[in-house]
Order: sequence, then structure tokens, then C-alpha cells
Amino acid sequence: MDLFDSDDETCSLSSFYTMPSERPRMDEVHVPKDLMLDQSLDALYEKRSSTREQALASIVDAFNSDLQHEFVEKNFATLLHRCLHCIKKGSSKESSLASHVIGLLALTVGLGDQAQEILEESVTPLSQALKSSSEALKITSILECLAVITFVGGTNSEQTERSMQIIWQMIHPKLVSNVVATKPSPLVITTVVSSWAFLLTTVDKWTLGPKILQETLTYLSTLLEKDDRSVRIAAGEALALLFELGTLAKFDAKAKGSDNGSVKEGSVSHEAFVNMDRLISKVTNEVRDLAIEASGKGCAKKDLNTQRSLFKDLVEFLEGGVAPETSTKVGGTSIETSTWCQMIQLNFLKHFLGGGFIKHMQENEFLHDVFSFTPKKIGGHSTMSNEEKRFFQSPNSAVSKARTQFMKKQRISNKEVLFI
Repeated sequence: MDLFDSDDETCSLSSFYTMPSERPRMDEVHVPKDLMLDQSLDALYEKRSSTREQALASIVDAFNSDLQHEFVEKNFATLLHRCLHCIKKGSSKESSLASHVIGLLALTVGLGDQAQEILEESVTPLSQALKSSSEALKITSILECLAVITFVGGTNSEQTERSMQIIWQMIHPKLVSNVVATKPSPLVITTVVSSWAFLLTTVDKWTLGPKILQETLTYLSTLLEKDDRSVRIAAGEALALLFELGTLAKFDAKAKGSDNGSVKEGSVSHEAFVNMDRLISKVTNEVRDLAIEASGKGCAKKDLNTQRSLFKDLVEFLEGGVAPETSTKVGGTSIETSTWCQMIQLNFLKHFLGGGFIKHMQENEFLHDVFSFTPKKIGGHSTMSNEEKRFFQSPNSAVSKARTQFMKKQRISNKEVLFI
């Protein structure tokens, strides 16, 4: 189930950099790829914006067609800072391309000091660019970039929650002080919710308080009533993840902890508990309605089928505690998902990588570890040398597997608590 494919332009999350008509193809550049990358990097210093845009598009193509480890090793810092400069000073198209390059750079280097450097060097410039822009293309590209570099480079929950708050304030500034409320487009709303949920998959313990949790759930509930089907689908995914993570069950536990008359730190009032109970019931009814919605509300028929499938799976999850299982073929081997968490991660990265998804899934060690995926060897040999594997090997595999096992146990143990 690919929630990011749409036949209707107004509902699609695809950015211009995934459209071949908008950029030169690699086989149309009659220079060696290594030389082309060096020339493209040099072109990022040019004054003409169109020249920088073309250079960035060529870099995106190169990073999609191969994992550019050697180029990154030599030019990591220069490429990062030139892209940040393009985001700050360039056009909407240039900023969007530069944001995508930074995300690809993070996925290429994988876990480690360089990924952490990308996050810490980029988070402030990206946040400032979001506040100063009103163009949907630029905003959505920066949001996705921030989500990806945090997913790869975030080493603790504080960094992840910082990025989640920056992302969330684009559509719900009430949770963040000193932000002027604006009316975001459906595309921006969809990207915000999807990016926020993508990062939520990595948070083992959400430290935000009960009040913010209730406001978040209330807002997501209102999104289920929006006319744009992509918005409803994104909100449905986020709600499914909140249920799967047991976040609402923790709210319930805190409420019960305050029933005995003793006020505990983090406890919630009986009134708050009752309000949350009503809210969950409202969400459950909305989910059931969307699972059987008739055509006519929304944009494309394909999106309607996607919506029905998603919310049908969510109803079954609410009633039985079993998340949908998916299988995605990559080079003769399948990537399997059995939790909402895994499915959201896979869909988001598949959308972000676009045409480079297959190549990265076949050769990117970081992604292998995230999804516990072992690609089929070509001709009996691995696509990377032993030295490259040691250099780029990620320690995240054990964490990924442990999280999967935890999620399975969690959805079973929380089954009766979550489903009202």
C-alpha cells in the first residue's frame, strides 16, 4: 500500500525533482559521472540561479542512480554548506532541490558523526527557512528533509521531539509560542502530518504532556473531516500509530493514577480523562465512516480506494489489535512489514527516494538495518566490498528488530485498553 501515489496532481505528494521532464537525465550528460558531480558541485558557487538548479538536479540524479560514497567522503562538508546556502538564498525550486540533496546525503552516510553533523548544522537554517516562506513546494521539501536527517542523525528523543515540534508548528502553531497562524494548503498539511508521524515511529517514549497529547488527537480528528483525501489518509496513519504505540493507554493509566485522591506528577484529571474517552469514541466512529465512504468526496478514485483500504485496516486494528502486513518486492527479495510503524517508515522513505528507492534498498546498509532487509546478491557477490560494509555498517539492526518485537507485544497487551 503506497499512500503517496496519486493520479491527481492536486493530491500528489510527488515533487518536481521526481519528474524526468523537469531535469536532465544522467544518460544525457556526456561526461563521466565522477567528473559531472565535481562540476555540479563547482556550479553551486555560480551566481545564476538556473545554473545552480541544474547542478542540484544533476546531483539528485547521481545520488539516486548510485550511492556516492567516494564523492561524499571527499566533499561532505562543502556539499552540505552549499546546499544550506541554496536553501537560504535560492528560489523555491532551488531550495527544494537543495533540501532533497541534504536528505539524500544523510541517507548515504548513514548512522554516525556525519549524520549528526548534518542534523545539527541544518536544523536552524531549515527552521528559519520554514518561517520565512509561504511557498508550498519549498515548505514541503524542507519538512521532508528535516524528517529524514532527524531520522538518520537524531541520537536522542530531545533531538527528535525538537524536529517534530518544528514540523508540527507549520499547521498547528497553537502548540508553539510566537508563531503567526496561517492557513496551510492541503499539500502542506499532508506533508506535515506524514513527516511528524514518520519521526514519531522512532520515539520510544513520548515525553510531551497529556494536554498536548489531547490537543494533538483533537487536531488529527478534525483532519479526518477535511475534503482533501490525502489529508485524511495522512491523519489516519498518524492516529493508527498513536494507538499502536500505546500512547493513549498511557494517558488512561495516568488518569487512573489520580483517582485515589493523591495527585501524582504527570497525572490527569477525571474531566480530562472523560474528554479523552469521548474523543477516542469520536475518532473510532470517524474511522469506521471513512472505511466505507462513498465516492464523490475528494479528488481521485485511486485515492478513494487507498482511503478505504487504510481505514478498513485501521478498523480491524482497533477491533482486533492486528496491524496490516505488507510486502514490497526489491530485486527478487521482499521487504515485509507487520506494524504501522514499519509501514509508515517504508512509505515515507519510498516517497522521498522516488526513482532511487530500489537502488538504495539494494545497496544502502543503513536502510538494510532499518528494515532488517537482506537484498538478493547479484551474481553471487555483494554489491559492496567488505571494506565498504565495515565502514558504512549501521549498529541499528538490533534496535530495529527489538522495536518490532516490542510493537507486537505492545499491541496485544494494549488491545483491551485501547479499543472502546
